[in-house]
Formats: sequence, structure tokens, C-alpha cells
Amino acid sequence: MGTLEKALLGGGCFWCIEAVYNRVKGVHNALSGYAGGARPNPSYEQVCTGVSGHAEVVEVTFDPEVIAYEEILAIFWTIHNPTTLNAQGADRGTQYRSVIYYYDEEQKAKALVSIAQAQSSFSDPIVTELSQVPEFFVGEGYHQNYYNEHPTQGYCYAVIAPKIEKFMTKFGDKAK
Repeated sequence: MGTLEKALLGGGCFWCIEAVYNRVKGVHNALSGYAGGARPNPSYEQVCTGVSGHAEVVEVTFDPEVIAYEEILAIFWTIHNPTTLNAQGADRGTQYRSVIYYYDEEQKAKALVSIAQAQSSFSDPIVTELSQVPEFFVGEGYHQNYYNEHPTQGYCYAVIAPKIEKFMTKFGDKAK
């Protein structure tokens, strides 16, 4: 195992993003949290009402010798709709925005290429925000590993399970 790297991504509800990345070979951890807002240590209540300005994001810690950053991004484009501004399905508000936070100029350059490549898969323009990584705040404990803890809960069954299925269909060889 080499040096681990991180990706910080938002694509709607963090439960969805986390559930998929926790199933990817080479991902050591996917942690739900908040980034990109003005308040220090925001609570879920502050984020979900939109008053903090944060997005729901997932910090993905991965081994680049097993899965490349570009592959992390390819999965990202498959599991959410990057053409809807501040919304994913019925989830609406700036906290659900599509965002890639980059840690360095290399990640930024790779993200720009990835956005350009992904655009051909969508008829509407990609509106994903691309910004330097801000402070990341870990979400409350009850948000971590939510899908695995509540697979039969309505939202998990109706929203998250289809995203996992899309991942498995397109990237089954990348699954743990």
C-alpha cells in the first residue's frame, strides 16, 4: 500500500455518495461531512436549512495504486446528476450542490479534464462547482455508514440503492 490520497466530493445527499465509495476497491474510508460554508463546526440542522452555506460532502480516502483519482471522478459522474443546480432528485438547496473540492493543482487539472470528458454524457451543461478544498467538518455519528445501518429505510431503498446499482453495473470490476 502506497501513500493514501483524498478526494472531497458533493453530489446531493452525502449518504448516497458515501454508500457507493465505501464499496470501491482501494477506498479506505468514505466519511460524510460538510464543507464550503461560512460557519465553523456546522450542525446538520444548520446545513440542511441552507443557513450555513455548506454542502453535504464525502471525504474519500483512497490508495492511488489501486484506484486513480480519475476513476474516483468517473464514478462521481455516474452516481449523481451534475447538471441540476443545487438539487439531486427531490433533495433541493445549496447543501445538495454538485462540487469537487481539489487538494492541489494536479487534482484541479485532472478534475477539469474529467468535467470536459463527462460533459459528452449529458445533454445539459455540467454545473459542478470546482473549488480549492475548504475546511472539512465530519458529520454527526448517526450520518456515518448510514446506508449499511439502515438498508430498508425508505430513502435508502428508493434513492441510495439505485445509485449503488448504477455503480455496480458500470464499475463492477471496481467493487470490493
